[in-house]
Amino acid sequence: MPLPLYLLAMAVFAMGTSEFMLAGLLPDIASDLGVTAGTAGVLTSAFAIGMTVGAPLVAALSRTWPRRFGLLGFILAFAAAHAVGALTTSFPVLFATRVLAALANAGFLAVALTAATTLVPPDRKGRALAVLLSGTTAATIAGVPGGSVLGTLLGWRATFWAVAALCLPAALGILMGVPAGRVRKEATGRPALRTELAQLARERLILVMLLGALVNAATFASFTFLAPVVTGTAGLGELWVSVVLMLFGAGSLAGVTVAGRLSDQRPGPVVAVGGPLLLIGWPALAVLAGQPVALLVLVFVQGALSFALGSTLITRVLHEAAQAPTMAGAYATAALNTGAAVGPLVAAPTLGTAAGNLGPFWASALLVALALLVAFPLRAGGRTDTARRG
Repeated sequence: MPLPLYLLAMAVFAMGTSEFMLAGLLPDIASDLGVTAGTAGVLTSAFAIGMTVGAPLVAALSRTWPRRFGLLGFILAFAAAHAVGALTTSFPVLFATRVLAALANAGFLAVALTAATTLVPPDRKGRALAVLLSGTTAATIAGVPGGSVLGTLLGWRATFWAVAALCLPAALGILMGVPAGRVRKEATGRPALRTELAQLARERLILVMLLGALVNAATFASFTFLAPVVTGTAGLGELWVSVVLMLFGAGSLAGVTVAGRLSDQRPGPVVAVGGPLLLIGWPALAVLAGQPVALLVLVFVQGALSFALGSTLITRVLHEAAQAPTMAGAYATAALNTGAAVGPLVAAPTLGTAAGNLGPFWASALLVALALLVAFPLRAGGRTDTARRG
């Protein structure tokens, strides 16, 4: 794989750390800013909403920018938003910085997803995306647990400063490793924006995007509220939150690695096998979360299954949106972050029910069940297309 791809993954690591780190910081943020845990959880949705809205908008506005210029601008804006977030004492201001950071993240990821697939032959798109997304999985293994430990020892603001600092070497890597390109040269042969947007009328593209959104909603519904389960239901100490987050990240890396080798040629079996297993896993977590060993094992498994399905679906969105070369990454980003926004919003009310801390696991199970229902017409359509080609 080419070096620029790994430099993009480095930047994704910094951004992934920010996106996932709130799972270990929510109790401290809520206490410091005088809001409830459920209200603090909205920060995760704020980030996801910014990503969802920002991905197509920023991708459309930056279509004629040189890739290096766009990527560098987005990551520096991302760092600035975190510096402001680390300084504020106002929850609304922190909310706003999360939205602004998400807009920058959305622009970066939309460009990076498209750029990654142009750096390799068509039959290696899945593997290229697996390398890019390894930045996210590395963030869940090292960045997020590290941020949780840093937050426990020095306060949540220190974690925000750390993310801002992580952006600087990534920005230098982009400046040195990503070709500058020329606006006119890169724009040559691109379809009109109207043509790219018209791809959203394709039923299969919409179904794949919806499926990706539902799977990611299930992931974030539970991941956002893992900390109370670890310290409350399982009765473990605060530092165990970092261990659980690290296990989830290790599972996600395993899932992305395996799916990266299958998503180009055999996406159907990944969904057909991984989907039902993911559906079984969330209720199993709800039932067994009080047993620390079972909790640790199942968090790893669910991380693997969630990211195996998620990375496969990203690849499928890009395949289905092949006629929208500059907007395909934005469509994938918007779909997955619609799920990331919806998941915590669906899960938060369950915390006040009889299920308590375990409510989000049941919400995740429901969302995966809906995803499997969406997958049926998609697979049927795939079989029909294959028959017609034959």
